[in-house]
Amino acid sequence: MQHPTVFGNRRLLIVAFEGWNDAGEAASSAARLLAEQLQLVEYAAVDPELYYDYQFNRPTIVTGEDGTRELAWPGATLLGPDASAAGRPESDLGLGSEKLHVLIGAEPARSWKAFAAELVDAALAADVEGVVFLGAMLADAPHTRPLIVFASSENSDVRDVLGVDRPGYEGPVGVLTVLADQAERAGLPTVSLWVSVPHYVHNAPSPKAVIALLGKLEELTGLSIPRGTLEADAQAWEAGVDALASDDEDMAGYIAQLEQARDAVDAPEASGDAIALEFERYLRRRGDGGRADGRGGDGRGGDEPWRPRDS
Repeated sequence: MQHPTVFGNRRLLIVAFEGWNDAGEAASSAARLLAEQLQLVEYAAVDPELYYDYQFNRPTIVTGEDGTRELAWPGATLLGPDASAAGRPESDLGLGSEKLHVLIGAEPARSWKAFAAELVDAALAADVEGVVFLGAMLADAPHTRPLIVFASSENSDVRDVLGVDRPGYEGPVGVLTVLADQAERAGLPTVSLWVSVPHYVHNAPSPKAVIALLGKLEELTGLSIPRGTLEADAQAWEAGVDALASDDEDMAGYIAQLEQARDAVDAPEASGDAIALEFERYLRRRGDGGRADGRGGDGRGGDEPWRPRDS
């Protein structure tokens, strides 16, 4: 059922960041897919010298189609419709997709207030009217079941129309929260979508989580987003995890426990309170020094690929 939405007919900015907010690379992959499907072009970017620590987010060397090699620096980029293609046929994403903008980048290392202010000012200059934040969190979620997406907003009007919750978490946050605060202060309504990614496969990209985020985004905006090869990729990902579990009795038993717990609450129609509780547990784990990308608080690398809760 399509929810009535304050976002359906507005010029929207879809935001995703790599790193802390991006378990299984789900959020950033969803944002990139949108940018590619819409053939968006860059119209604003931050100066990486102002916001990034290159020992943490290192530049990379890449080879272009013409064979030349150049450095690619970490940063954050705003992408929007190509003004030169104003007369082209409507996108396959459906009515209103020509109004979508995308912000994607790496979480900055410093000057978060200035970083957020610069990007929100650029979005306002592009006449953006609402912001949707995409995030992905590690959770006690079985890979064999549909992955839950938790929607929340600090904006009372958005909550009333969409029927989403206001987050009650208190503690350390990522750059998405800082940007959301800045956007709301600037008068831009916001909503955040966080997908639960099985923590025991945190080292691998999760196409199934990307599908879950895109589905929720469709629900909120009324768009129809082509999946490309995502469905097949998700099936291959699930089969790969199944194969790992078949060789590990403890892992298989742990997954069975998660499945039983998930089935007990009938997760696709789980209560908002149950989903919110899982989200709050995740954020508290992050506050204890964990990271959504599966690495420890010092950023030096992860634990074993999976770990039962009581180990």
